[in-house]
Amino acid sequence: MYHFTAIATLLAVMFYFYTSVQVARARVTYGIKPPAISGNPDFERVFRVQMNTLEWLPFFLPSLWLFAIYLSDAIAAALGAVWIIGRIIYLVGYTAAASKRGAGFAVQSVAGLLLWAGAFYGVVSSML
Repeated sequence: MYHFTAIATLLAVMFYFYTSVQVARARVTYGIKPPAISGNPDFERVFRVQMNTLEWLPFFLPSLWLFAIYLSDAIAAALGAVWIIGRIIYLVGYTAAASKRGAGFAVQSVAGLLLWAGAFYGVVSSML
């Protein structure tokens, strides 16, 4: 069973849901009516956090699960937690100013790449 990875997955999905709610709130705050996605830089930064999270999920989730299956549930979940923390840092930084998004992006990128590399290693080594 992969209980820790399941929890990390649920937390990642909840974080994505939270970013969706933030976009809805920002639409009201800044008067951006759907389907518009531009018109106010503050709204656009909130929107980009949600979209960037969505763009990373197809890389993150399979890597997370393959790492858990082929290497370790606990380590996958720990790296998943680091990825989520990176996304939170990214959210806080980017919503304040575009120039402040780098640290969070770096943290989540490293966690995601470690998950992918571990998953790749685990799959290939199991085939040999």
